[in-house]
Amino acid sequence: MSGRRDRSGLAALAPFLWLGVFFLFPFLLVAKLSLSDTALAIPPYTPRIDWSQGWTGVEAFLRGLDFETYARLPTDRLYVVAYLSSLKFAAVATLILLLLGYPLAYAMSRCTPAVRQALLMAVILPFWTSFLIRVYALIGILKPEGLLNVALNALGLPSVALLNTDTAVYIGLVYAYLPFMVLPLYAVLERQQHDLLEAAADLGCTPLQAFWRVTFPISLPGVAAGSLLCFIPMVGEFVIPDLLGGSGTLMLGKTIWTEFFANRDWPAASAVAIVLLFTLVIPIVFYQRQQAKLMEAGR
Repeated sequence: MSGRRDRSGLAALAPFLWLGVFFLFPFLLVAKLSLSDTALAIPPYTPRIDWSQGWTGVEAFLRGLDFETYARLPTDRLYVVAYLSSLKFAAVATLILLLLGYPLAYAMSRCTPAVRQALLMAVILPFWTSFLIRVYALIGILKPEGLLNVALNALGLPSVALLNTDTAVYIGLVYAYLPFMVLPLYAVLERQQHDLLEAAADLGCTPLQAFWRVTFPISLPGVAAGSLLCFIPMVGEFVIPDLLGGSGTLMLGKTIWTEFFANRDWPAASAVAIVLLFTLVIPIVFYQRQQAKLMEAGR
């Protein structure tokens, strides 16, 4: 019996070890970098812990830490604009995804089982192709001589310049993250009991009233989950704004890459990454608290 408990304890410990090695340890390294100073050296920052000096080296490292980089972020217009721009892109794209994904998930949940499975496979199918390849495919569609303008010219319509614009970034974000919005919504809507809609109709509700008073409130957990699954990674997106956006398209992911590899300002890039992480933790904590309240109310 004790052997089973030991094995179950080890199994429960495995996820924490995984998080410690692949999340906590890299986070601590980035936090250490963010508290260092930029230097013309390899690597381009100071101070570093000199392990050969033992605790003395650690003390020297701790004495050398400062928050100068964090204090510089709010006063630098580049970081402020990139931060606000990332939030704007993510928020607008999440709203568009919700407007597109909700009707799609609702229609899927109301189809026959055979059609439902086929549509679900169609939503999941893009995951079988590399994300980078899909973004490059959008370049082939949106570029001036791409498939979109060829189709427009064939219909006698003027060409449109979409590549290297904010519109192209929105198109890329919506295209790439649509499955992340549809799947949580579908999972909630598919489990809805149709008896509730029949009861609402018996009580005099029109189909539209039944939707807003019954279906939509029930689907709110899916709305919240899908919105978070899309909003959080989109704030730090790098590939889409870099390949589809123009030189004036500012997002934090692109800014962090530039600071790391072009400007070689590792402390500033690390500080931006830390600020971004704590910004994204706020909606996650809020969502978890709301879910806990709903579970307590359900009891």
